Formats: sequence, C-alpha cells, structure tokens
Amino acid sequence: MHPNFQPAVYIVANKRNGTIYVGVTSDLAQRIWQHREGVVEGFTKRYGCKMLVWYELHSTMEHAITREKQLKAGSRRTKLGLIEALNSQWKDLFGEICG
Repeated sequence: MHPNFQPAVYIVANKRNGTIYVGVTSDLAQRIWQHREGVVEGFTKRYGCKMLVWYELHSTMEHAITREKQLKAGSRRTKLGLIEALNSQWKDLFGEICG
C-alpha cells in the first residue's frame, strides 16, 4: 500500500449547477490533479469537470466503491443536495485536500 492510500468518493464539476461527475479513487489529491490537468481522456476532460466540489473518505476501497455505485445510481438532485450540504458556495476544495 502506498503512503497516500485513502479511499474516497468524489464529485467534480465544471461550474456551479453544471455538469458533474462521480468518481472513486485511492489517492484523492492525485486523482483531482489529473482531472484539473486533463491528463486522462474521457468524460471529465470532454466536459471540463475540474472543480472538486464534494468528497467523502472511506476506510476501505470496497466501501468507497459501494458508495460510488449508490451515488451513480441516484438522481442528480440527490448529488446536488450532497454538494449543497457540504459546499453551498461550490468552492473548489482541491486546496483543502492538498494544503
């Protein structure tokens, strides 16, 4: 296990109330950096989802993956509710996890 191993589920967005993406990772800071820099082809690069607007840490990858699947199966309204409850200003939380 590498030193930054910390399972997490996250939501990135391109703007407030814009396009959102739910993902899971074992290294949140590295993964969000990848989204911000556009180094990975796919949905987030195509739609410019670079702002970390919500995240949740988990004790195991199994728990994180289960939660990611639950969120992806849920409604957009539910996801927006999570963001609004934690981050009503839709601030980019990248500095919070890297600082």
